[in-house]
Amino acid sequence: MEAMLWDKLESNSVKCKLCGWRCSIPPGGRGKCAVRENREGTLYTLVYGKVASCAVDPIEKKPLYHFHPGTTSFSIATMGCNFKCLFCDNWMLSQQKEIKGEDMPPSKIVEVAKGMGCSSISYTYTEPTIFFEYTYDTAKLAHKAGLYNTYVTNGYMTVEAVDTIDGLLDAATVDFKGSADPGFYKKFCGALDVSPIFQALSEMKRKKIHIEITNLIVPDGGDAKEPFIKLVKWIHDELGEETPLHILKFFSSYKYEGQADTRTEYLEELWNESKGLGMKYVYLGNVPAPEYNNTYCPHCWNIIVERSGFNVTAIHAKNGRCTFCGGDINLVI
Repeated sequence: MEAMLWDKLESNSVKCKLCGWRCSIPPGGRGKCAVRENREGTLYTLVYGKVASCAVDPIEKKPLYHFHPGTTSFSIATMGCNFKCLFCDNWMLSQQKEIKGEDMPPSKIVEVAKGMGCSSISYTYTEPTIFFEYTYDTAKLAHKAGLYNTYVTNGYMTVEAVDTIDGLLDAATVDFKGSADPGFYKKFCGALDVSPIFQALSEMKRKKIHIEITNLIVPDGGDAKEPFIKLVKWIHDELGEETPLHILKFFSSYKYEGQADTRTEYLEELWNESKGLGMKYVYLGNVPAPEYNNTYCPHCWNIIVERSGFNVTAIHAKNGRCTFCGGDINLVI
């Protein structure tokens, strides 16, 4: 299928405008994602309709703690990614060269999601930007069927991509690694520039897409406090103090196997730093402690969303307000 968001260059080369790489691709070549190919001067997507993984997940697993908590989401992914993270949990999908998957047109995705009682479709597991056309067509049908659409993304997408999906994308979890430290991204993710992530986030904010942020704290390279504080301050000032922030515990995987897990005590220290910097909703991911996974009203400190793991056991909020004190809260129900 012909791709979206590209320009034709001289000598049948093309310029992809989908993600932050903005690849110039010669005839017969592919972009950094390895799933967009220049065929005689036309850019094609190679993964449209090819689902490499799918599952019904709690929306909390994305993680989206403030977007329709307690509901389920039909999660899909294709092969490919525009990053090469050495610690990728889903490397068998993101880093494989062979393109494979079950044929599932957008209409089938929506049909399955509705049949499974899901409230949304999540484009996740690998980077949804690289199967953008598939998400775009599916999202249109999903909205017509009363379903929401969510991205779990590394955020390395262009402003043009955000503008194109505007009106169809309801929520996004943007996954930072190593607190957006440029040196860490270059060494561990194969990305030379982190600025496209911040540009995309600012555009999502302008488009009023619900945003939640994760930040994976990777020991011995991605756990320095200075870039962490810098990132939190940017989130606070540019996205808002009510933006949910999930600080994630690292577990070794893929080519980073054998690396020590992040110390929980250090994550708790970062949690306190974030609260001290004014963030109202801060969580610790991959840490089985209710006190770091419940949602508290920032006005009266009562629990407004109580969780046990990924399961929501109680919600004390209605119409964007805490039912205990009536205070405004950033919670979409």
